[in-house]
Amino acid sequence: MPHRSLADEVAIVTGASSGIGRATARLLAEEGANVAVAARREDRLETLAEEVREVGAEALVVPTDVGEESDVEALVDETVSRFGRLDTLVANAGVMLGGRVEDLSTDAYTTMRRVNVDGAFYCARAALPHLRETSGHLLFVGSFAGQYPRPGNPAYAATKWWVEGFARSLAGQAGSDGVVVSTVRPTEVRTELGSEEGSASRERFDPGEMIEPEEIAEAIHFAVAQPNAAIAGIDVYRRDKFAGF
Repeated sequence: MPHRSLADEVAIVTGASSGIGRATARLLAEEGANVAVAARREDRLETLAEEVREVGAEALVVPTDVGEESDVEALVDETVSRFGRLDTLVANAGVMLGGRVEDLSTDAYTTMRRVNVDGAFYCARAALPHLRETSGHLLFVGSFAGQYPRPGNPAYAATKWWVEGFARSLAGQAGSDGVVVSTVRPTEVRTELGSEEGSASRERFDPGEMIEPEEIAEAIHFAVAQPNAAIAGIDVYRRDKFAGF
């Protein structure tokens, strides 16, 4: 399936300081898009912005906590003010905490909800008016955990089920306005997810043992670069994911 060019388009990528977000911002820039990169760690965003500029794209650094409504609104406003348009928003920021429900603190539960759920909503609400003007693309990074039960972490799974339901329903609501809404749903990826509790997957697994962030970035690019908005969702699973089911 042919890709359309992203040259001179404008993309926002949240959770861009590491992992999937960082790889996605780099790839979209390599494909010609100007990129606004958002996350809480400004120093990492500045490093990423320099890498984006090295491939000939423009970069805007906007430190952002997606769980804060005002931060997300400022992110979108600054992007449109700088570049004059918005073509794609990749809502990638996410966090996974805890495990067993009876051991999950209220703070951990609240953090997952505000980042994974509230953040997705705030990004969509702020971006949609601009995406309608460009017949743009709103892409959510979902999860295997948003489609199948995850007994090891029900609360995290619930946030990803919410994202999946929100995206599918929003696709129906915004589609008539020309906005594409899709999800990319990875299984385990070698990223910093879980690092808040000292167990980042990229530290626990060697290259080749899990999906790499760059593979998810390729799926995201494939989705947003379709000429006829043909992609509603992409699953990216390890080949052995269903072994033993």
